[in-house]
Amino acid sequence: MDFETLSGWADEELKSLIKVLPEDVKAAALKVPVTLESKPGSDPHDEGLAGDELGVFEGPPANEEADPSDLPRIRLFLTNLWEWVEEDEQDFRDEVGTTFLHELGHYLGWDEDEVADRGLE
Repeated sequence: MDFETLSGWADEELKSLIKVLPEDVKAAALKVPVTLESKPGSDPHDEGLAGDELGVFEGPPANEEADPSDLPRIRLFLTNLWEWVEEDEQDFRDEVGTTFLHELGHYLGWDEDEVADRGLE
């Protein structure tokens, strides 16, 4: 599947998902930048990544002051997501949403247990 198609589907899914979030979570979702990438490997921050990640949150959480050189962001890796769901469009869309919400939880300052408690793992 080509990256342009995956990006279009992911963008549609994210826009739809953000519309239905509770207002406080929606505000956070609109504040943190999200990048859609094929796979990890092209960013200087990728050195510690395994390469099979579906998404990552980088930077300080919303409840901490951000240094201008380390601003928060969510990165979604679309080719990895596509392969994870065994190339099924609806499963891809669902997993984009789940992965985004998981990483958004980290942006909100939730640790792995809190993210899991909210069903976002």
